[in-house]
Amino acid sequence: MLDNFYIYDHIKEALKEDIGFGDITTDCLAGENDYLKGSLNTRNDGILCGCKIFSAVFEILSKDVKIKFYFKDGDKIQKGDKIADIEGPAKYILTGERVALNYIQRMSGIATETRKYQDKIGGYPAKIVDTRKTTPNFRAFEKYSVKTGGGALHRFNLSDCAMVKDNHIRFAGSITNAVEKLKKNISHAHKIEVECDTLEQVEEALKANVDIIMLDNMDIQTTEKACRLINHKAIVEASGNVNLDTVNKIAACGVDIISSSAIVAKAPTLDLALDI
Repeated sequence: MLDNFYIYDHIKEALKEDIGFGDITTDCLAGENDYLKGSLNTRNDGILCGCKIFSAVFEILSKDVKIKFYFKDGDKIQKGDKIADIEGPAKYILTGERVALNYIQRMSGIATETRKYQDKIGGYPAKIVDTRKTTPNFRAFEKYSVKTGGGALHRFNLSDCAMVKDNHIRFAGSITNAVEKLKKNISHAHKIEVECDTLEQVEEALKANVDIIMLDNMDIQTTEKACRLINHKAIVEASGNVNLDTVNKIAACGVDIISSSAIVAKAPTLDLALDI
């Protein structure tokens, strides 16, 4: 869940960015006593995400804006559904409309894309997870959206897990050198993951007793061989060349985790509208 203090601080900055020194259009058209009613509607099928954030935008602007949702985060919505009713001072609804929609459209789009990928995996136990390829300062919202869409979460930031990637291996000289140095310095509470491009690297990572082995950009045949080689001695993550056409085949290889930046970076926004 997203904590209230984080949500409110983030939204306040978004409102500062959007409103600037004042909404000159609304300020000229709407008086303090003007009141309006409207509804939040969807023009696409998808997975709803961001109800709490949508409401918080208007709550920050005015406690007099009232919103009644007919769906909750994680629900499937269909084109034409009325998602919520909104009523209150016209000034604040008109001013907050764009920011509120930006949050809920983006978050619903990510949840929808994630659900597509997880559904494509079918009956295999693999979980679709996100990556750190996220929008700066919007990661918490994007990760929440992935979770809402039925996916699982990778590390939140660099301090969560030691991940030895290709450039780390080149810098350290080998997987073995990198892992040995990590084990001498990191906390017992942190896992170690190593990115492997070849079966030879997988064998080296196994000898180093790492917790997670990432199979990076391996074809299906090599991924199958790697899974047999690892044989449950480490968590197996597949990454690279993951799309809706390949994700089921990757899952069938026996991997535990399939990480993809596409569920966030390439997710289209869900077309939601605030109709007055």
